[in-house]
Parts: sequence; C-alpha cells; structure tokens
Amino acid sequence: MFVRVGEHEGRIYLDLANTAWQAVEVDSTGWRIVDTPPVRFRRAPGMKPLPIPERGGSIETLRPFLNVQSEADFVLVVAWALACLRPKGPYPLLVLSGEQGSAKSTFSAILRALLDPNSAPLRALPREDRDLFIAATNGHVLAFDNLSGLSSWVSDTLCRLATGGGFAVRALYSDQEEVLFKAMRPVILNGIEDVVTRADLADRAIVLQLAAIPEDKRRPEAEIWAEFERARPLILGALLDGVVEGLRRLPTTRLPRLPRMADFALWASASETAFWPEGTVWAVYESNRQEAVESVIEADPVATAVRALMADRTEWVGTATDLLAELTRIAGERAAKAKTWPDGPRALSGRLKRAATFLRKVGIEIDHVKGKGKSPARLIHLATQATAGLTDSGAQRPSEPSEPSAPLTKLNGINGFEALTRRTVETASDANADDRRGPMPPTVRRKLLETQAADGSDGADANIPAASEPEEETAAGGWRMTL
Repeated sequence: MFVRVGEHEGRIYLDLANTAWQAVEVDSTGWRIVDTPPVRFRRAPGMKPLPIPERGGSIETLRPFLNVQSEADFVLVVAWALACLRPKGPYPLLVLSGEQGSAKSTFSAILRALLDPNSAPLRALPREDRDLFIAATNGHVLAFDNLSGLSSWVSDTLCRLATGGGFAVRALYSDQEEVLFKAMRPVILNGIEDVVTRADLADRAIVLQLAAIPEDKRRPEAEIWAEFERARPLILGALLDGVVEGLRRLPTTRLPRLPRMADFALWASASETAFWPEGTVWAVYESNRQEAVESVIEADPVATAVRALMADRTEWVGTATDLLAELTRIAGERAAKAKTWPDGPRALSGRLKRAATFLRKVGIEIDHVKGKGKSPARLIHLATQATAGLTDSGAQRPSEPSEPSAPLTKLNGINGFEALTRRTVETASDANADDRRGPMPPTVRRKLLETQAADGSDGADANIPAASEPEEETAAGGWRMTL
C-alpha cells in the first residue's frame, strides 16, 4: 500500500486524493488520468487533493513562487521535486536557510502544496524519532518549519528517512509484540541558521541560501496563493513531463561518478532534458555538494583545526592525546572550553571519524593505525594528498602505467627492475612514555628490502618494482633471507 506515489509494472502512479479515487499514470510514453489505478493508496487524515494536471505548461511557471537566488538553485529545486514523484528513494533533504523575511516558510509550503498537499503543511520537528517515523508513514513529503538547530538523534533519524530506515516500539498492552515503522521520505527543513552541521546529513542534502526580500518587492500572501492555485495544474503537468523523460532515459543515463545519493543524481539527470541541456543537473549538484563540504567544515571546530594543522605540512602521526593537545593549541582556549569541543581522546576519535568524509574531499586523509613495540599505542595518521587522484568516495584512483624511465642504477637480480625502497616511520608508541619532554618527532629512515624470496616476476610485470633481491648463494647451495 502506498502513500501519494506508487508503482506497478514499471509505471508510476500519483494519487490525486480526490473523491473519485483518480490517479495519474506515468510511463515512458506519457501520462494520463486513470479512474481505477492498479495500486492501493492509503489516505491519512489531513491529506488534501491535488488538482487535475494540465498539459502545455512550462516549468518556468514555478519560478515566480520561489525565492531562489540563481538559476542553479532553481534547477536543484526542480530536480528535488522530480525525485519526490518517484515511489522509491533515496530522497535528498531540501534545506532552506535565510534571514527573517526571506520567505522560507512560503517556499516550503508552496512545494508541499505542489507535491503532497496537507491541511497542516508545515510542522514543528517532533521530539522523538518515533513521532518522526509516524509522521512519515502518514505523508509522502514532510516539511519542518523554523528550526534553530538539529540534535544528534534528529540528524541521525533524518539520515535514515532520506535513505531508508525504520523504528520499532513495543506494542501497547503487550510484553512481546512490536510495532514497526519503516519509511523513506522527501523532507524539507528551513531555518535562519545553517541547521545541517553534521557531515553525514549534509552528504544527503541540497542546501539553499535564500536572500531577504526587499520591502518594495513584497506581496500579500493571499495574492501569491491565489496565483499559485491558478498555475498549479500547469506546473504539475510540466513536472509529469519531466517524469516521463526520466522513465525514458534512465536506463541509458550515466554519470562521471556516483555520489552518495546516486539514485537521485541518476534520476534527476535522466529527467533534466525535459527542461535543460544534458549535464545541467550534475554540474549544479556537484557545486552544491562542494559548498556543503565547506559549510560543514567551517561549522565543525575540530575539522577546522585539523585543516589548519595540515595547512603547512603533508603528514602528522601521533596519539589521540597528542593530536587533541595540538588541535586545542590551534583552536584556542575559548574554543576548547566550549561544549562542542571533545573532552578526551576517545571523543576526539569519534569526531574525526564523522569529519573524515568531508576532510577527504578537501585533500586530508585520516587513518587510525597501530604503533610498534611491546605495548603499541593507537596512532592517528593525517596526510594530505591531491584531490584530483581521488574517486568521489575518497578512494585513490589507480594511475595509468608509465613508460620506462632512464636506466636504473640498482637493479634486482631476478627480473632486472629496481629494488623496492621501503620507508620505516617510528614514533614513541609506549603509552606510559615520559611526556615531560613533549611529543617525540617521528624518525624516518630509508632501507632497501633485502631478501632472496623469489617473486615469480616475469616480463608481464613491467614497471612493477620487485619486492625481493637475491643474495649470494651459500656454499651449501641454499638460500639466506636477510630482513
């Protein structure tokens, strides 16, 4: 059973929620009104009907009702709306930020009325994740108004709503039975401040900044809504034209790389040619994601301090205690006394893991490694690298094989290639070491791997350095391995 949007045998059905139980059927050949859709819809209290869509409309008809600052922002809003007309997610969150008088609430209510009208279009954020999932089971689009911030549990729950998740609670008057709530829904958030400050949620969001509307350009809200009601059938029809295009082109649509919200990016890119040239959505979406990276790093004092630490170096290795001391020195006493600052090494490790994704996108890798010695300490390794060599997920792309260079001075006796040079990095790894001298600088020494273990290398291994080098044969004709 579906709420507002369903599917059957490759076709999408949009419940008009009118008394005749009509729906819009959409496939790759077009859209049409059907009186008996083959899917079942559930209508929750508060759900309002959609108008009968009309053909011949333009998506530009929507623009005057949205306080967007740029063409890129408008493209992203339309892409998000097209995603809402799919029965399956994932769905990116649409986050609207702006000062008072930037029409954030009207913006949110217009989109809710266009896609999933409700008698209570904008709501306060629930205080429990249980209530949030109940709201998601009773509506297709959720819109939360005038937020001042998001707690950790709200941010995590919204992540689950965007990409699919559930919630279980004990059934009333029962000791063993559970009630399960499972949902994946489009969500609109708006607030004056930048409410999305955690990397995992920002990676699932489209974030737009709205400008304040000058007093001489403000209009009565009743006038705006009257015009919107007249235009709504044509706008909905134009969006349905985009859905038709998406169904037609999706099987052959490809992207340069797949972002976190890959299904959304593919669908929006498949639908875009109904309105814009191919590649438009990908360009503006990538730009928006990069802006989100910078915004989240600036909002996170730990990530900001890590970035400052690595600004004039390429590598740092030490314990979490050492790193916390170094970051505290960089951030300053005021930042270190704030509640948002980690209160110990364990808290710092958790914060680094959350920030790792976005720090990687600005060229900083974070690894947790094990030190050496009888009582090895856990070490944190920070390193900078060229972001051009990274995939979207941060993994290093393999480089193309290069042509052989000039003759090598030291060759391996097995296959004639250069012996592998190893670098050994040593640090103080004993957690009980005397700290009065301060952190010991890492010692780096170069050593050639000396061994006679054969590689089985052959001519196909061109340009691959051998990992072994033969020693002289002993008098007994055996082999000796030197490490």
